[in-house]
Amino acid sequence: MKILIKNMVSNRCIMVVKSALEKLNIPYSSLELGEVDLSENISEEKLRSFDSNLRFYGLEVKEDKKSQLVEKIKSAIIELVHDSEDQTKVTLSEYLSRKLSYNCTYLSNLFSESQGTSIEKFFINNKIEHVKELLINDGLNLKEISYRTSYSSVAHLSYQFKKTTGLAPSEYRHLQNKNRVALQHVSFL
Repeated sequence: MKILIKNMVSNRCIMVVKSALEKLNIPYSSLELGEVDLSENISEEKLRSFDSNLRFYGLEVKEDKKSQLVEKIKSAIIELVHDSEDQTKVTLSEYLSRKLSYNCTYLSNLFSESQGTSIEKFFINNKIEHVKELLINDGLNLKEISYRTSYSSVAHLSYQFKKTTGLAPSEYRHLQNKNRVALQHVSFL
């Protein structure tokens, strides 16, 4: 039995889901972003308990097929943005069609209808969030970041970043560094 989990986007989410499965003694064969493969069918009551445990952490079980597909689209995009080398090899529509085995027009229409935004906008917003992480945490310059995030140029990255956030990447980095406080300057009350 396959269950899709809404808002499951990181390794911490995987740990939360694993903990909930173990707490409720629900056997599973695999667990990955957005998806749990159960070893056996479980009762509706146990499924509701599992969902209730997840909701405490901002996650939830998605049951209908269209919602499950939308969650698979989100997970595939997040995987593409954060974990994959595929970004430079194929277009987003080719990647999603290949990964999910659906026509891209169908996926696009379903996503827009369900989420109120386009797949492309969701993809760009996730890329920008990834760029923000790299600006703050990895000490990379803009050229390295644009290469790592598959932007065609620093200018394209800068344009899309400013259009999305209202700030240039350098302004964002400066603001974030200014707001960070060195550990030795943190006062403990």
